Amino acid sequence: MYPRFFNYMKSQSFFLLGPRGTGKSTWLRAQFPEALYIDLLSEGLFQEFLRHPESLRERILAQARPKDWVILDEIQRVPELLNEVQRLMSERQQKFILTGSSARKLKKNHANLLAGRAMTKFFSPLTATELGDHFDIHHSLKFGHLPMTFSTESPRDYLKSYVGTYLREEVQQEALVRNLSVFAYFLEVLAFSQGQVVSVSAMATDCGVDQKTAEAYIQLTEDLLIAHRIPVFQKKSKRKMSVKPKFYYFDVGVYRALRKIGPLDSDEEIQGAAIETLIFQEIRAQIHNLNLDLEIFFYRTQNKIEVDFILYGEDGLFAIEVKRNHRIQPEDLKGLALVHLDYPKAKLFLIYSGNEERVINESIHAVPIQKFLKELPSYLQG
Repeated sequence: MYPRFFNYMKSQSFFLLGPRGTGKSTWLRAQFPEALYIDLLSEGLFQEFLRHPESLRERILAQARPKDWVILDEIQRVPELLNEVQRLMSERQQKFILTGSSARKLKKNHANLLAGRAMTKFFSPLTATELGDHFDIHHSLKFGHLPMTFSTESPRDYLKSYVGTYLREEVQQEALVRNLSVFAYFLEVLAFSQGQVVSVSAMATDCGVDQKTAEAYIQLTEDLLIAHRIPVFQKKSKRKMSVKPKFYYFDVGVYRALRKIGPLDSDEEIQGAAIETLIFQEIRAQIHNLNLDLEIFFYRTQNKIEVDFILYGEDGLFAIEVKRNHRIQPEDLKGLALVHLDYPKAKLFLIYSGNEERVINESIHAVPIQKFLKELPSYLQG
């Protein structure tokens, strides 16, 4: 198992949310070997707690000491258990780790989220720093960073199965959509918008559904934690900005598994989106792992001058442009130069496929992709 650079408060309960396959259960079993582990994917336990959520209390009183850790894996399956969890936290200072691969039921049922007694943490695919010497940019851009892609003989087949597992287990079993085949096709169509502004009306037309259904499908991908929309950065903006968000699947491998390739598709288009996705998922993971106060945006004026990522919060302001070129061209700097004019305190990065790290125009830090990924914590904390 690769080491996971994941921070948590050892005295406080927490939710641990993340897509299936990111390694939550494996990490928890290794990190908390003495904890009482309750797996709600077990059909027997699921049925028992669904009928009698109060039996959780009886089980914990019999098997765990006060202040011991108790792990409830896939808590979204029975959100009613959170009432019992809160009682046990109050009465005997029981410590809980509550994992979930979907936020949909918790949101839909207005589940008891423990009134701030538990922090919310996110578990991501592996990062370049966690992979260490095993980090291979070519593998990453083809298959992403889900742990199983590094141990299976056929990562491509695993990713195809992974996509099917989500459709079957998370969507079909919980009856989240009426027509599974239409939703499956929608996921494929959505992959063509990776790293781009999503036109909900165009996607609705392509998939033969109404706009309300298309929006609900996109929201479902976010609730299942497999996709994210990032908004335009408009803090104290001096220019007219675009308003629509950009879309990303959470992992390069998942994006590549969903993105169908035809004879008219260019390698440059697919590879460019893959590089941008890898940077996105690494930034997002490191923000969570390092407990940084940063949110992810992008910069795009109405006349389409763009910077791929803006990170903003108490821990700084960063502008990051991603290019697959080996050589830096003047047009590559246009968006960053505009950000520099509007936000002189921003740290500017151009991530590219070359080999040389250097400073351009005394403000733009050009960094090779592999170096940026391997040393991302130091760039964000420096």
